[in-house]
Amino acid sequence: MIRVEIVGLGQRGQAAVDRFCHITDAQIVALRDTVPERVEEAKQRMARHNLFKQAPTPIPEEGMGVDADLVYICTDWQSHVPIALQAMQQGRHVAIEVPAATTLSEIQQLVKTSRETGRHCMMLENCIYDFFELATLGMARAGLFGEIVHVEGGYCHPIGEKWTPWRLDINRHQRGDIYPTHGIAPLCRLLDLHHTDRMVQLVTMDTHPFSGPAVYEKHMGMKAPDFQNADQTTTLIRTERGKTMLIEHNVMTPRPYSRLFQIVGTKGYAQKYPEPLLHFETGTLAPAERDELIRQYLPSYIEPLLPMARKLDPRGGMAYFMDWRLIHCLNNNLPLDIDVYDLAEWCCLSELSRRSLENGSMPVSVPDFTQM
Repeated sequence: MIRVEIVGLGQRGQAAVDRFCHITDAQIVALRDTVPERVEEAKQRMARHNLFKQAPTPIPEEGMGVDADLVYICTDWQSHVPIALQAMQQGRHVAIEVPAATTLSEIQQLVKTSRETGRHCMMLENCIYDFFELATLGMARAGLFGEIVHVEGGYCHPIGEKWTPWRLDINRHQRGDIYPTHGIAPLCRLLDLHHTDRMVQLVTMDTHPFSGPAVYEKHMGMKAPDFQNADQTTTLIRTERGKTMLIEHNVMTPRPYSRLFQIVGTKGYAQKYPEPLLHFETGTLAPAERDELIRQYLPSYIEPLLPMARKLDPRGGMAYFMDWRLIHCLNNNLPLDIDVYDLAEWCCLSELSRRSLENGSMPVSVPDFTQM
C-alpha cells in the first residue's frame, strides 16, 4: 500500500483526491493546504466516495506527514521545489505538478537531491497518457513511422477566465516559453531523449506582447506597460542525432486549443490537431482504420481502467492513467514512466528560451542533465 500525502488542495489537488480514492494499493494518509477550508473539502470528497481506507492523519505544523511514502505536490509553481526538496530529504518520493521547476538552478537542485536520497522525483505530466500520444509512441517503437526526423508540439489556447494573480505575474515579468511541458513531453518520449539521443541546442523567437497588457489590466485591475511574455513564443531545438523539434506557446490569442503534436518520419506522419490523422507510404488511413490502429497500439492497462478513468477525469482519463501508473510502478519496484531527467529536460525550456530571446535569439546549448 503506497501511502500518499497530497499537498495543495486547489482545483488540481481536489481532483487528485477523487482519483486516489479509486486507485487500488494507494491510500491517502495526509492532506495539506494553507487554507483549512480546502482540507475540509478534501475530507468531504473522501467521505462521499465512501472510501475512508484510513482517516487522514493530522498534518504537523512543520514537515511532511510522518507516514507518507509519496508526497503529491499540487501547489503554485513557486513552491514546488522547496516542498519537493524537503520531502525527498525526509525519505519520501515526490510527484510534482507541471511545471515542476522553472529555472536551471531549481532543476539542478531536484536532480541532485533525487540522486543523493535515492528517491523518485516525477513530474505529473498527464499529456503523455492521452490516447493518441500513447498509441503513436507504440507505433514509433514498432517502426511504423520509420526514422522520426522532426516533431512538433506546444500549448496553444487562451486561458481566459482561468488566470490566477500569481500566474499572470509570472507572465508579466518573464519572456520565453514558461509552460512548455505539455507540448514537449510526448515528443521527447518519441525521440527517446536521454536514452539514445538528447537535445543539444535551441533557438527561440517571440512576438511583441500585443495582448498581455490588456489581459493583465482586465484581471488585475491595474496597468502593466512592462508586460514581458509574448502572444506567441516559438522554439526550435536540434538533437545530437540531427533531429529537430518545434515548440509553441500561446495563451493569449483566440486560437483553438492545440498541443500541435506532429510526427514526421521517413515512413509515416501523424498529427493530432485539429483532427487525428495517420498517413503512411500507402496513403492516409480512413477514420475507421485509424481508430482501429490506435486501439491496437494502446497499452494493455488502458481498456480495463477506461470506465473509471473517464468517470474521474473530464479530459478522457489521462490524469487517472498517470496516477495509476505511478502507484503501479512504485508498488512493483519498476522504473517510473517519468524520471527526474525527463523532468529536467522538459522544464529547462523556460530558462533556456528566455536566455535565447534576451540575446537576440542566439543559439543556446542544452545541458546534459544526466552528467550533472
